[in-house]
Amino acid sequence: MPVFGEATAFETLVKLDADHGMQTYSRQPVAFVRGEGSVLWDSEGVRYLDFLSGLAVTSLGHAHPAVAAALAEQAHTLLHVSNLYYNDLQPRLAARLDALLGGGGRVFFANSGAEANECAIKLARRHGQANGGAQRHEIVAAYGSFHGRTLASLAATGQPQKHEAFQPLPPGFRHVPFGDLDALTGALDGRACAVLLEAVQGEGGVQPAPEGYLMGVRALCDEREALLIVDEVQTGLGRTGRWFGFEHSGVRPDVVTLAKALGNGVPIGACWASDDVAPALRVGDHAATFGGQPLAASAALAVLDVMEAADVPALAAAAGERLTVALEALPGVAAVRGLGLLLAAELEAGLDAVAIALRCLEAGLVVNAVTSTALRLAPSLLVTDDEIDEAAAILATVLLSMLEEVR
Repeated sequence: MPVFGEATAFETLVKLDADHGMQTYSRQPVAFVRGEGSVLWDSEGVRYLDFLSGLAVTSLGHAHPAVAAALAEQAHTLLHVSNLYYNDLQPRLAARLDALLGGGGRVFFANSGAEANECAIKLARRHGQANGGAQRHEIVAAYGSFHGRTLASLAATGQPQKHEAFQPLPPGFRHVPFGDLDALTGALDGRACAVLLEAVQGEGGVQPAPEGYLMGVRALCDEREALLIVDEVQTGLGRTGRWFGFEHSGVRPDVVTLAKALGNGVPIGACWASDDVAPALRVGDHAATFGGQPLAASAALAVLDVMEAADVPALAAAAGERLTVALEALPGVAAVRGLGLLLAAELEAGLDAVAIALRCLEAGLVVNAVTSTALRLAPSLLVTDDEIDEAAAILATVLLSMLEEVR
């Protein structure tokens, strides 16, 4: 059982952070220093079962040997060259991603999901201007969405409470209720160049798109000659039980953004666009110093090798079903939603998800409160049945304890 508050190496780390770090995070009382698979150890040597994966990032688990080997070899070979030159990894990675997305597209590499979305936003505006003039620059997104923390990706994010401190934000973004096709129809006028949506709103509470919604959006975008951009930063690369979340709806987007799982912890993002859209960005329109550089690209290629060999979408679908059944049987869980291994356990009235997530941490299980009433679970796509059962047992103990306190 973790012990918090003693005079330990942990307290030294906390003081260093307080003295020298910008205080932009509300951190939990633990410092992780080592990981292997689905297990983490903290600065005091305590073991934890990780069912958050760094917010759906370490989809192959921590310190995966194939990724570690690729990084080590690349670090001894070539760490970086400018994008003014070719390197021998980036084009191969672009081809692999294009194939996974069905082919017929091109890729721009960045360092994060927010940067991938910045690329998509600029691409959409360029494409809109080329096809409708300067007035066609607006992007319609959904309330509850999350697309990043840069100024433009924040403006696209449909959470007004996150906007207030940074007004005025860049103009050119409108928001409609997620899943409401009628509202989108009214907003998609001649000023709109694109619709930006998530297949599952991750930070919005793990809310999957309603059945038929994305298909309706695709038809509407075709009718209004607007691009359909799907943000797969959290859902992409097997997490939902398909390679991409939009595949559950049977649509083909014009633009897809990726990040989190692509590097299994190494910072990398990607913006894919179909061949008829990608050329809207011309030489000099967009760039990233570190985008697609050799170290990140080598990690991503190793990640895709493992993912394809293991068929991680199938693993996520099966493990997600097992985890869903286990969660639904727990005391205090009112409902479970999500796809594959991106799940939210909605709690019964009176239970505080923030407090429960902290109790889980104290009991050796890493999850987070995605809303005040729901826990998010996003374990490694290689999670075992025994690990799912262990996590469910820890959560059951915590929930029973909390239920006794509130009744």
